[in-house]
Amino acid sequence: MKSLLLASGAVLALAIPACALADEDVTVDSVIVTARPDPEDPPVVAGARKRLSETPGAVSVISAESYEKRFALALDDMLRDAPGVFAQKKWGGDIRLSIRGSGIGNANHNRGLLLAQDGLPLNEADGYGDSQIADPLLARYTEVYRGGNALRFGGALLGGAINMVTPTGRNAGFDNRVRLDGGTFGMLREHLALARQSGDWDVFAAATNQTGQGWRPQSQQNLQFATLSIGRGLGEDREVRLIVSGADIAQEIPGALTRAQFDADPRQAAAGSYANDQGRNIRALRGSLRARWRIDEHLAAEAGAYAVWKDLDHPIFQVVDQQSRNYGLFARLEWQGEVGGARADGFAGAWLREGDLDSNFYENIKGARGRPTSISLQNAQGVDLFAEGRLFVTERLAVVAGATWGRAVRDYRSFVVPGAPTTFDLTASKDYEWLAPRVGLLWEDEHGVQVFANLTRSVEPPNHGSLSPSGKGFAPIDAQEAWTLEAGARGRRGPLIWDVTLYRARLDKELLQYTPGPDIPASTFNADRTVHQGLEAALDWAITPQVRLRQTYTWSDFRFDGDVQYGDNRLPIVPEHVYRAELRYSNPAGWFVAPSVEWSASDAWVDFANTVRSPSYAILNLNAGWTLNRRVALFLDARNLTDEAYVSNVQAQIRANPASAAYWPGDGRALFAGFTFDF
Repeated sequence: MKSLLLASGAVLALAIPACALADEDVTVDSVIVTARPDPEDPPVVAGARKRLSETPGAVSVISAESYEKRFALALDDMLRDAPGVFAQKKWGGDIRLSIRGSGIGNANHNRGLLLAQDGLPLNEADGYGDSQIADPLLARYTEVYRGGNALRFGGALLGGAINMVTPTGRNAGFDNRVRLDGGTFGMLREHLALARQSGDWDVFAAATNQTGQGWRPQSQQNLQFATLSIGRGLGEDREVRLIVSGADIAQEIPGALTRAQFDADPRQAAAGSYANDQGRNIRALRGSLRARWRIDEHLAAEAGAYAVWKDLDHPIFQVVDQQSRNYGLFARLEWQGEVGGARADGFAGAWLREGDLDSNFYENIKGARGRPTSISLQNAQGVDLFAEGRLFVTERLAVVAGATWGRAVRDYRSFVVPGAPTTFDLTASKDYEWLAPRVGLLWEDEHGVQVFANLTRSVEPPNHGSLSPSGKGFAPIDAQEAWTLEAGARGRRGPLIWDVTLYRARLDKELLQYTPGPDIPASTFNADRTVHQGLEAALDWAITPQVRLRQTYTWSDFRFDGDVQYGDNRLPIVPEHVYRAELRYSNPAGWFVAPSVEWSASDAWVDFANTVRSPSYAILNLNAGWTLNRRVALFLDARNLTDEAYVSNVQAQIRANPASAAYWPGDGRALFAGFTFDF
């Protein structure tokens, strides 16, 4: 009851300003949903919002303008205002990224949602992903598809998809840009970018260099990102584009603490992280070639190919040395027309993905490689066929139906390593196949206000890490399945923009992961039945032309459903209630000031047994900036003003105890500043 009251109160707080509109004249822009004229909504972003508004489900668009006057280091900074997205830093650029509880039990890396760039996956072919290979400064805007609303990517994952779109020479919004920012903890970042257009051709190129010591010892980082986008237009809505990007990331890992260590000194590093010089070092190179071709006024086609090479050097309790090669093809048709005199549209397509991984483990001798302890070869293949269509049964109401058929293959081979008694010869293979249908309704009034509902099936096959190979073969792990029902509304009235979604997912065989001990790799198991339900709400209120209040609230109720061992216990990691708000004053002279709060209003469980909680917290921040002219802009970003000691993330345990190193401290008080110069 307490949870429901808190959720209801938060929604009421978001909705209160609507009462003031009852007797006001309403002015509505021609672009539907959230596309009112705004510095943060240039035409390319407004167009993306309009396109996503055709989805009968929870979607969001984040423009680069919304965070360019903040110190946005990683995806948690970029995604902080997206409702329903749990993006919390563990260390450096390592972010626990979850939507609707996707992959929450994962001890490391990302699972359960598609992380993509320009519609092409950043994930490995088996679904395994690293969020730190993405640079927020290299995204023109970002699309967030929550839950089963990412069908156009062929996916049927519980969490959906996050797609970062690279700027082009046509839409970057500048010709040349120099950005320099830095601050506390020795942070320094340099960013250069250029955009050009000549006739049918355009080019965008950018590079970022970032260094820092970190708030905790054993937190040093040195990162470089670069991208090149070359496109040629071949007529209206016809284009061919090549994008090449790379990353070189070196980051130390300070490690998780026990609760006693956190209470004594949250800035300390774990002893094992020091002793083993733990870190995660990644080099990656990615290329994609895609084309869009307008066939006629009703039909357009897209197709493309991509290839990714990645090298991982990862000293933890052992040294992980992995090299992966991933590549794939996709094709999609988009159609608009009529069926039986009624307006209709739809899309259909296919995805093919394959990836190879060479994995070698070594003894960790103070961060250096010792004797080999494991050698394995992994291969993952995937294919998705998908289609979705809308039929307007009335002028305002559309019926939506679609489905994806998928097949995933996991091949594995390991070898006996002399002197390593736990190694074994094994050749194993497993495949998964599924059909995930989707039905929904989308109603839109004459002002662009929308109400939607949908029912979607999702399926997530295990990645190689979840299969935990042993001398007996793969662990008996099944694919995770779920049915999700969601309903919501979004739109604009006067100074208000709102987006509210309520969902309930019933999961079978949820893939949950826990860490048995500090020197034992995480293990994955299938739960029997679990329930993920919640509320995702956002309200943007232009109180006056100069004052703007942004609010997001997320209620997350994830629990077992009559489990033999855990009963109806809540699942760990994600707090039940999270509220964020920013009050921004923008002066006509070009400066602004924006205090904000991030409030984790409830404790998060640390373990499946529900014996220990991670404490709630509230963080106060202040953002300010000054646009001197159309070329020069300055900003100041002050975080955790009260120097709150708080736990930003936890690692799931079976039953927590005083020795459980499960707590990742959040950063203390910090001050960052920077400027951009466009010319």
